[in-house]
Amino acid sequence: MAKFLTGNELNLEVEKILETAESKILLISPFIKLHERYSSVLKTKIENHKLEIIIVFGKNEGDISRSMKKEDFDFFKSFPNIQIRYEKRLHAKYYANESAAILTSMNLYNYSQDNNIEAGVLTKVSLFGAIAGNLITNVTGELGLDDKAWEYFGRVIDQSELLFQKKPQYESAILGLSRKYIDSVIEIDKLTDFFSNKSAFDFSGRSSLTFDKKKSILTDNKDETRSGFCIRTGKPIAFNPRQPFCDEAFQSWAKFSNGDYPEKYCHFSGEDSKGETTKSKPILRRNWSEAKKTYGI
Repeated sequence: MAKFLTGNELNLEVEKILETAESKILLISPFIKLHERYSSVLKTKIENHKLEIIIVFGKNEGDISRSMKKEDFDFFKSFPNIQIRYEKRLHAKYYANESAAILTSMNLYNYSQDNNIEAGVLTKVSLFGAIAGNLITNVTGELGLDDKAWEYFGRVIDQSELLFQKKPQYESAILGLSRKYIDSVIEIDKLTDFFSNKSAFDFSGRSSLTFDKKKSILTDNKDETRSGFCIRTGKPIAFNPRQPFCDEAFQSWAKFSNGDYPEKYCHFSGEDSKGETTKSKPILRRNWSEAKKTYGI
């Protein structure tokens, strides 16, 4: 059964996904900044080592902290059984537990939940049975909507980069017929150092930590202080053609993430671009040579 959702009903059903989860939670969203109502529900699950949480986020390869905030990472890593993954091409949003799922336009981002016009489709079946190969077919012999979705997002998970994993550890009890939970161990962590050191770096141009997907590490690229302008508001910011927005403008741009959307100003000179600049091309063509000579880009 599928149900169309909008507005407060959509927010409520996402909350129910978290609240009713017993063994699985899957959160797939390019941008993650938890609303208080969601973090409050998740806190009730923080001691449950049997609950496996898988998070996939994306976008902002040059500064992944624009896609997930440090406070949310610190919150997530306190859970005993969790994976955090990264996929730079991610644009889809999908939230599921072992019995229900929502395919939606809404990022797991508090601004989106409070301000944007969003919609989604709720399905209720045993989605995670797909993991064991128990895919359910409909009357035509084809996979149902929910299983098609799980099969697709299973591939998204498999293809994403695992940045953090914490797994519960057990010991055998009663002649090996049961297991006793001991503790949880962090097996992979490529994010703690990144977020810990971020405060010492300015991602918008002075120096930056960037995520190198090919090497699967976080690298430190230092640079001199450089002045630029937000291509949407014209406000002075540090010069960085990969991040030519101020924070306010970036949140506005991120709603659609259209790299070719016409903007108002040149990132290098600050002059009116008359729509000739974009996220992909933030510097006016006539200023490119001077920008290259000035900043060595």
